[in-house]
Amino acid sequence: MGKLTVHALRAVLVVVLAGTVFVQALMVWALATDPEDGSLPLTPLRVMTILGMVSAQVALVCVGRLVAMVRRGTVFSPAAFRYVDGVIGAIVAAAVVWFTVTALNAPGQRDDPGVTVIMGGVGVAILGVALIVLVLRMLLAQAVARDVEAAQMQAELDEVI
Repeated sequence: MGKLTVHALRAVLVVVLAGTVFVQALMVWALATDPEDGSLPLTPLRVMTILGMVSAQVALVCVGRLVAMVRRGTVFSPAAFRYVDGVIGAIVAAAVVWFTVTALNAPGQRDDPGVTVIMGGVGVAILGVALIVLVLRMLLAQAVARDVEAAQMQAELDEVI
């Protein structure tokens, strides 16, 4: 991975992380100062927004750590699994938050249930992303196993020579 790519990705991660912190701060401020007007359950939606931002932040930090491991050349090690698992967990948590928001929003959509169906579909798509990352984790596991196997073969070859 080139230096420019790493720096660009880190910059994007920092900007998105700062954005999520800003949104969280706004939601906490709104929870403390803005009363509900009764049209939507604002307090639960604000709490769900805060929790959604936490899941995004966890994923961002894990991706940042994986980028650091790629840069050092240590990504094909068992240590990478905890960060990939963190990304998967964050995506699943985001899906749970999204399904909760969908459930909170559903009573207001009785005249047009299509919105709730679309929101449910988005939740399923989020879970699909978690499954894609799980498949990538399995590929990483195969690569780590091959790397260990290659190291063992190299050690055996060194003994012979």
